[in-house]
Amino acid sequence: MSNPGGTPPTSRTPAHPRFAEALRGLGLDDVLGAVRGFPDGTRTAAEAAAAVGCGLGEIVKSLVFEADGVPVLVLVDGGSRVDVERVREELGAGAVTRARADLVRETTGYAIGGVPPFGHRSRTRVLADRGLLDHEVVWAAAGTPHTVFPMDPESLVTYAGGSLVDVRERPA
Repeated sequence: MSNPGGTPPTSRTPAHPRFAEALRGLGLDDVLGAVRGFPDGTRTAAEAAAAVGCGLGEIVKSLVFEADGVPVLVLVDGGSRVDVERVREELGAGAVTRARADLVRETTGYAIGGVPPFGHRSRTRVLADRGLLDHEVVWAAAGTPHTVFPMDPESLVTYAGGSLVDVRERPA
C-alpha cells in the first residue's frame, strides 16, 4: 500500500511508523491501538469528520507556519480558521506566513494532510488554540492523510508541548 505521507504504514497499525514509535515511546500503546485508517483519506478536516462520524470541531488541524522564518505548529479545531495576526502577536514575530509543503515535511517528517500534533522529526514550538478544550475527545492525524487517532484535548496539548492560546479567527 503506497502512502503519499511517507513510509507505508506497518501491518500492525495504520499509523505512520514514526508516529507509532512516538506513541510507544510515550507509553501510549492504548492510543496506538485506537488509530483508525480510512481508504478514502482524511486529508481535510471535513473528510476526517465525515470518516470518523464526529463534528468538524472535534477534528484537530495541525498547521505549520513560519514566524520570521522559524517553523511553528498551530493546533486548531477543524471548524476554525487560524488568525495569522493573532499568531504573530502571540509569538512577537514580525511576519507569519503558511509554511511551504517542503518545509512542513522537513520540519515534521510528515506531508500536509497527515501532520500529527506530536512525534515530529524536530522540536517545534506549538501553539494550541483554547477552543480544542471545548470537546471531550478530539481526533488528529496519525502521520498519514488516511489515519486519525482520538485523545482528550488536554492530553493532546500536553504531549504536543503546546501553549494554550487564542489564535482562531474571531466571528465577524
